[in-house]
Amino acid sequence: MRATSFGRWAAAWGLAGAVGLVLGACSGGQTPGAPTPTAAAQQPADTIYLGGDIVTIDDKQPTAEALAVAGGKIVALGSRAEIEKTYRGPATDVVDLAGKALLPGFLDAHSHYISSLSVAQQANVYAPPAGPGKDVESIIATIARLRDDTHVPKGETIMAYGYDDNAMPHGRLLNRDDLDKAFPDNPVLVGHVSMHGFVLNSLALKKYGYSAKTVTPPGGIIVRKPGTLEPYGLIMETAMLPIIAALPEPTPAQEVEYSKAGQMLYAREGITTAQEGATHAKDLALMKRASAAGAHLIDVVAYPFILDLDPVLAIAPVETWGKYDNGLKIGGVKITADGSPQGRTAFFTTPYRLGGPSGQKAWRGEPTFKPAELDAFVARVHDLHVPLNVHANGDAAIDMLINAVAKVTGGAGDPAWPVTLIHGQFTRRDQLDAFVKLNITPSFYTLHTYYFADAHIANRGAAEAAYISPLRDAIDKGLKPTNHTDFVVAPLDQMFMLWTAVNRRSRTGADIGSEQRVTPLEGLQAMTINVARQYGEADSKGSLTVGKRADLVILDHNPLTVAADAIKDIKVVSTIKDGKTIYRAATP
Repeated sequence: MRATSFGRWAAAWGLAGAVGLVLGACSGGQTPGAPTPTAAAQQPADTIYLGGDIVTIDDKQPTAEALAVAGGKIVALGSRAEIEKTYRGPATDVVDLAGKALLPGFLDAHSHYISSLSVAQQANVYAPPAGPGKDVESIIATIARLRDDTHVPKGETIMAYGYDDNAMPHGRLLNRDDLDKAFPDNPVLVGHVSMHGFVLNSLALKKYGYSAKTVTPPGGIIVRKPGTLEPYGLIMETAMLPIIAALPEPTPAQEVEYSKAGQMLYAREGITTAQEGATHAKDLALMKRASAAGAHLIDVVAYPFILDLDPVLAIAPVETWGKYDNGLKIGGVKITADGSPQGRTAFFTTPYRLGGPSGQKAWRGEPTFKPAELDAFVARVHDLHVPLNVHANGDAAIDMLINAVAKVTGGAGDPAWPVTLIHGQFTRRDQLDAFVKLNITPSFYTLHTYYFADAHIANRGAAEAAYISPLRDAIDKGLKPTNHTDFVVAPLDQMFMLWTAVNRRSRTGADIGSEQRVTPLEGLQAMTINVARQYGEADSKGSLTVGKRADLVILDHNPLTVAADAIKDIKVVSTIKDGKTIYRAATP
């Protein structure tokens, strides 16, 4: 295959907070160094971890010498002597960390899990250092290598992912003619790095029904060949929906195999909970079949796309949402309010400096949905009493979200209704105050400070680019922001993501908003405990705390003690899900 495409949360969130306070009060009188007790304190542990740095991400007990696991849960943390004395039995597996670091498993705040099932079958054309796509020629060569190495027959579709037009030298962009010359016998789809578009060759354009007669839909982009109405290859936003709808799915025999392979991409990066960030009904059906067949190595949280909500409810009534079934749960609803800033399709209050992707003048981008439509969608999700995730990048799209949430909550927000802003790249300072007032959690995207800073400076100017993903200001205002990769827009690399949050440095080595840097601990919180809060799972995930699930990651170095610039070089040694090792790095 070459192409694939809550019970009331009010109670859940309120109860979690109350339970946390009770546990905190009960544990406050523990003797320093003693293991935190549990009801099963006399039972030997399945595993004890010791001999390294144990970073708990728990303010009440930031570190420990040893940690004990039994029945897939953390049963004790404390001194090595006490843990071994109390929890070591004849069958206990004692893991000597040998100076390495043990942390809670990383929680993916936003990505597109369903894409992981297919990218192993595609060509990686990310720009360096994430891939080889430094120019059009290298992209063509990489796709041709995939075709030749895998013996793709004539007529079969070839796919690639990660094309970054902003990284192409001298403005020389990939187009239909380039692909036609290199691939005259195969339809070719090259995914834009934003995940908001594709570049197609002529055979692919014909296969998916695009021609000079195709009318550009509202909210869509069809780049035309200069001087003609012929599509030149790049199809974006709503105009690409026919492609998404027609991409083939794995066969039933492949679903479990591809699901495990996709989840292993996450596990290799220390991620124990992944997100499917814009789930279509057919994708949810596939995921449900795969999970029922035992495919899940990690947990996956799905957010059905608003336009697929009715067909999703037909196969998954809202009463089934918010709880895991074989490692899969529906977490809420996803709405997309605009496009991507690097693709110049995000919606702003002021024009782009370089105009639109098709040469539009005074171009501010466009919203995916009109304000009245977004208001109606937000109100419907609120009425369903399920969490809401809204993709918004430009400040005008963020204004739309703020206004919609204010309308449905009477301007005061709803603490029992989790709302997450996905990306929020060009959040203004005044909008952070609205997030606090309306109980909106921003999930930022600091990888852009590295991968796309130069594009943002060119498109929006240095001042706006320096303020993208303002983690520092959000934290200082009392928010609990999260951080994400948006895979496959950027690689899943969690340590590189942390490095960008701590250093905020571009490809060219320039500082991008150094005043928005965070500490390594704050960066780790944005990929662990804060994400657990985002998912309403802070009582079971996100920190090394007694009673929580034993979702763990072992790193070769401690991110809190290495030099800030060395964080990106830290490697994942092992990933443990519910007490069982699901990934172990090969020994050098």
